[in-house]
Amino acid sequence: MRTMVFGENAGMEVEMLGTTTTKTTAGETCAVCEQVKGMGIHLYTTFICEECERDMIGTDTNDPKYQYYLKKLRKVTNPEILS
Repeated sequence: MRTMVFGENAGMEVEMLGTTTTKTTAGETCAVCEQVKGMGIHLYTTFICEECERDMIGTDTNDPKYQYYLKKLRKVTNPEILS
């Protein structure tokens, strides 16, 4: 299922993935906690574990952890498109 995002991220298309596409292999290193985890999401080419994703979503913008998450997410870059 695809939905369009409005507001601050207007024009971005978001695809909701089913549980069958969730990462369930031996694991990848999370870009936030830097631990190897088996399940999470990919933001472009960066892996974020379920725990960090859940914490980020639930963190208030006034919480000091919010700035920590922003700093970690600044490392995420768009993958280069090869022509």
